[in-house]
Parts: sequence; C-alpha cells; structure tokens
Amino acid sequence: MHTAARLAALALAVGVAGLAAPTVTGAQVVIPTAPQEQAVVLRGATIHTVTKGTITNGTIVMERGKITAIGGPEVEVPRGAKVVDVAGKHIYPGLIDAYSTVGISEIGAVDVSNDINEIGDFNPNVRPEVAVNAESRHIGTTRSAGVLVAFATPGGGVISGLSSAISLEGWTWEEMSMKGAAALNVNWPDPNARPRGQGFGGGPPGGPGGRGGGQPAPKTYAEQVESIRNFFAEARAYRDAVKSGQAVRTDTRYAAMIPALNGEIPVVVAAEGVAQINDAVTWGKAEGVKLVIRGGRDAIHVADRLKAENVPVILTATMSAPPRSDDGYDGAYSTPAALHKAGVKFAISGAGDALYSYRLPWDAGVAVAFGLPEEEALKSVTINAAEFMGVADKVGSLEVGKEATLLITTGTPLDMTTNIIQSYIQGREIDMNDIQKQFFKKYMEKLNQQKKKITS
Repeated sequence: MHTAARLAALALAVGVAGLAAPTVTGAQVVIPTAPQEQAVVLRGATIHTVTKGTITNGTIVMERGKITAIGGPEVEVPRGAKVVDVAGKHIYPGLIDAYSTVGISEIGAVDVSNDINEIGDFNPNVRPEVAVNAESRHIGTTRSAGVLVAFATPGGGVISGLSSAISLEGWTWEEMSMKGAAALNVNWPDPNARPRGQGFGGGPPGGPGGRGGGQPAPKTYAEQVESIRNFFAEARAYRDAVKSGQAVRTDTRYAAMIPALNGEIPVVVAAEGVAQINDAVTWGKAEGVKLVIRGGRDAIHVADRLKAENVPVILTATMSAPPRSDDGYDGAYSTPAALHKAGVKFAISGAGDALYSYRLPWDAGVAVAFGLPEEEALKSVTINAAEFMGVADKVGSLEVGKEATLLITTGTPLDMTTNIIQSYIQGREIDMNDIQKQFFKKYMEKLNQQKKKITS
C-alpha cells in the first residue's frame, strides 16, 4: 500500500474508533504509582500502631517501601525527605480482607469476568494471584474504604486451592503479589445436606456405582469426609516419597499440599454449623495441620473448644440476617463480641464478594455497635488477619521493618463518617480515585448544568 493510502486508512480508522468509543468522563482512569524512591515523613498525626499503642503528635518515616522509623516529634528526618504535615489527622495500618475475590471477579452476570471456581473437587494447586485483573474497578473502591491488602481466594469443589495475598496497587499481578501460597482452602461438607450426586439416569442398571444410567452413586456425608482424608493421605505419601528421594511422577496437586502438610501455611476450612465446625476441628487435629475456621456462623456454640484448641475463626457474616427463625435479630452482629468475651481469636472479613469488599471496615464497625471493643475490632481487620494468614511480618500493624502500607484518616476507619484522606501502599502515595467518585463528580456536574439551565 502506498504511503498516502496508508495515511488515509489510518485516518479513517481513527475516525471510526472515535465514533465507536467516545470519551466517557465517568470511565475509571487510575494510574499505578511507581515504587517509592524518595523518603517520605508523615508528621503530627495520632498514630494507631495496633500492636504498640497509640502515639500522639507522631512521626512515621517511610523509605524504599518500608517503615524505617516511628515515634514522636523527636524522630529524625532523613536528608532530602518529603515531609507531609498531617497534624490533626490519624494514621492506621491498611486494613486486610482475609477472604476476598477482589481482582478475580468483576461482573456477576458475565462469566468470563469471573475466575473463582475450577472444575473438579480437588484443586489444591489453583493459585488465584495469576488470574488477578489489575484493572478491576473493585480495586479502586476497595482501597478508598481503607482496605489495602486482600487474600484472593478460590471457591468451588472440596479443596478449592490456595489463597493469595495481594496488595491493591500495581500494574500487574506480579507487582501486586505478596504471598502466592498463603493458605489452603477446604470446603467442609454439610452433614444436613442431601447426598452429592443425587439424581439418576434412566439407563440400565449396573453402570458406574451400580446406579444405572452411567451416574455415580451419591456421596453421603461420611463418604465426603473420607474423600478429604484420603486425599490428604495421598498427598502426605507423595511428600514423604519425594523427601526420601524416591523416583515419583510429579503431581502439581500433591506438591501444592506440602506447605500445608508441613504446617508452613494454614488450612482454612469453610464451616458454619456446630457439627461442621466440630468435625473440622477433630479432623484438623488428627491431620496435624494449622487450622483456621472460615464462616463460623455457629462458632459461639463451640467457643470453649475453639479456645482450648487454639483454633482461630474468620467471620464472614457480621452484617447478615439471622439464618434461623428462632435466632435473635442481632445474632451475627453480636457474635464477634461474644467470641472476644469467650477468648476465641478471630478476624472479620467480608462475604468474599468483590463487589462488596469496600464494606469490610463496616463489617467490623457493626461489631463495635454491638459490644466489641473498638481496639479489638481494629485488630480483627489488621493484625489478626495478618497473623492467621501468615503475613504479619509484612503488614497488619505499624512497626519498623514492616511495609509502609497505611491510611491517613479523619478518624477511625471503622466509622462510615470517616474520610480516608490518603493511603500509602509499600510507601507509594496511591491514586485515591475510583469509579464511584468519578460517577459522583459526573452526575453532580449534570445537576449543576440543569440548575443553571433552570435559573437562566
């Protein structure tokens, strides 16, 4: 093609593209910040360290993504540092969602935008961090609420896969990744549910399972539990064979189980009812794994055992309606306070829906309204979540040596009326824009234009 013809074709293409994709002022444009190069000093705020008390008129020094100094006004300012006056404000560690699908789920009605569930019952090698969409709109709205770290968690099946710790800032999943294999997830069967695989075909008898129609026999609760035990036993045999130097065929599913079998990462078991929780705890003790219960609707009814066996709980439904007709209206709201009083360790997370990840601070805030001390509520979405999921050496509190991932606020982030003024992730001063703020500005402008039209 001649040069003139190419230019004409390019001009036409640009024109058509302009018609097909007009500029939308409400579209989200958030540019990730480059890794921290210049030292930043925040001075004058009240610093809530979570683990080491509160510092009034405090100073935090952030260098190369880490906190290098924290204290009062006497803290030395590094040469060439950017000093930010935050007098009258508050500084908190970034909040942590211990159970989330942010980054791996976008629009519920669009299957291709959701990458949560894999086919099959046993998928311990699934690592969701590689599927994280750094362009997700939910990331911006979640960060605006103060949630700066999330554990992207797969679902489905019996063993869903590994939770991946991600910081909510970066161009790609590689930049966002903090810990790819943070926890192994098991969905404990419900003893009150109908057997799995129910519903048989009309073919001749004698097919697989002896049920006819080529359909497998339904699995009872006992059979489902036994399948979990068997899979862990197979994985343990694989681990021992590899460790002894035997020649074994590589199996990525069993290999992914080894850190959990060795107690290096926790096994997070989704369980709600009393029977589920009790059976999961019995199983976890027999397996010798580091157990965490997720869900925990009826955890208060087995609180003595959870405390005695040092099994923590990730609560996922603090703002839900009562599940049973004879439950009090405030059952979910008051569960955190009751667990605290009983001495059970817990974290509070959302319900795992990316759309509502931004509600995490209020999931903890409602527990305060129903009796949980505010400092304990703050721990439930910071240091407790970090400890249970194995990243407390990086985030969860404000301490020297940890990542500079924090919030500058007008008050407690657990209160809806608090404004998150600015957030830092690994020392990066992040863009505080998000799609909700942009639509607010857009439609406020529409109202202003209409107002001028009426008054003119």
